[in-house]
Amino acid sequence: MPERGGHRDVVILGAGLAGLAAARHLRARYRLLEAADRVGGLCTTTLDHGFRFDRTGHLLHLRDPRIRAWVVGLLGDRLLRIERRSRIFSHGVYTRYPYQANTFGLPPPVAYECLSGFLAAWDRRDRGPAPRDFEQFILQYFGAGIARHFMVPYNTKLWGVAPRELSTDWTDRFVPKPDREDVLKGAVGLHDRELGYNAEFLYPRRGIGELPEALHAALRRRAEFGMEVEAVDLRRRVVRAGGADVPFRWLVSTLPLAELCRRLRGAPAWVARTAARLRCTPLTYLDVALERRPGNDFHWSYVPEPRLPFYRVGAYSNFSAELVPPGRGALYVELAARGPFRRRDWPAVERGLVELGLIRGAADVRFVRPRVLPFAYVIYDLAWRRSRERLLAFLREHRILSVGRYGGWEYSAMEDALLAGRAAARIVEENDR
Repeated sequence: MPERGGHRDVVILGAGLAGLAAARHLRARYRLLEAADRVGGLCTTTLDHGFRFDRTGHLLHLRDPRIRAWVVGLLGDRLLRIERRSRIFSHGVYTRYPYQANTFGLPPPVAYECLSGFLAAWDRRDRGPAPRDFEQFILQYFGAGIARHFMVPYNTKLWGVAPRELSTDWTDRFVPKPDREDVLKGAVGLHDRELGYNAEFLYPRRGIGELPEALHAALRRRAEFGMEVEAVDLRRRVVRAGGADVPFRWLVSTLPLAELCRRLRGAPAWVARTAARLRCTPLTYLDVALERRPGNDFHWSYVPEPRLPFYRVGAYSNFSAELVPPGRGALYVELAARGPFRRRDWPAVERGLVELGLIRGAADVRFVRPRVLPFAYVIYDLAWRRSRERLLAFLREHRILSVGRYGGWEYSAMEDALLAGRAAARIVEENDR
């Protein structure tokens, strides 16, 4: 049993949303260790020549009343309440989101194929066994046409693997399953409401980085920066970070689960083998500063067609005018290719942005900044559930709670990170005896 009290604090690794939420809800003494020089993790905003860039789109969809009240209380009138304007660009036209309930506007042969395929699938959707993988899920619930024209190509670009390699563990929340009436209305343009989990969102006027900064400012004890984790010694119950040994009685980690396991000292061999099975796709994206406003007013657009080099484009400046200098614009472009972005890759991106109507040509572009997220989307392959559960249970036995989007090794939203941090604090308080 680990020793308690004395010089051993609760130690939190990472000052992103989950780590900050854990610190906020802990009554016990804690130390909050952050490798970078500021809080926020992936929820930071960077100022670059008058343009404010998040790390791609980070929009707040808050369903929990206490979390919503907490965030609104912190940010007040700095929060914008925005009704989603998302689109899908395919076959040279824009349609509304979600694709499966908005085929109106597509070329008639494509719309017919999607609608007839959906109706055929609807008639048999509950007759067979449950789908074994995501590709079967797509065909069972949406039919062959929607699979061919959107679901399979888009998700292949997003995840970087074929849908048949993915499980269905993540779909209930993130893949809208419209009913027959919604699909029929969407085929003739009769929708009067937005579908999906994110029809409305909140967003800070000067970028998502305002949220972690406000969370941090409200803490009773601030983060310690430059504390990159080198090792976690299970026997000695010590974190080696920033060149120093930090003893702990509970450890709340928001590091990517695979990375935390790689840093464990004294763990059995199966832990490393299991952690090696965890898969995650990186993301290369572009921050694009524009000389003028974007040519469309949508917040983001999904781009399924393989011929275009990106799978999603968002317009920061359509979230908030305060992110850019007056009269300017800013985009984020999420690329399907996972390798480094080279100068010779830009012309294809530029042509795509012209085709989407976002820019008129090279003269509209002020500058481009390639960025890389080493961890972007946890891959829900068929080994995901078992591997994740075994590792989290092992860590819990050692009073280590691995939480957050990457600590919990899941596909989740910012609200989920705040909830996970709060839940971790409660576990510590209830079991710290």
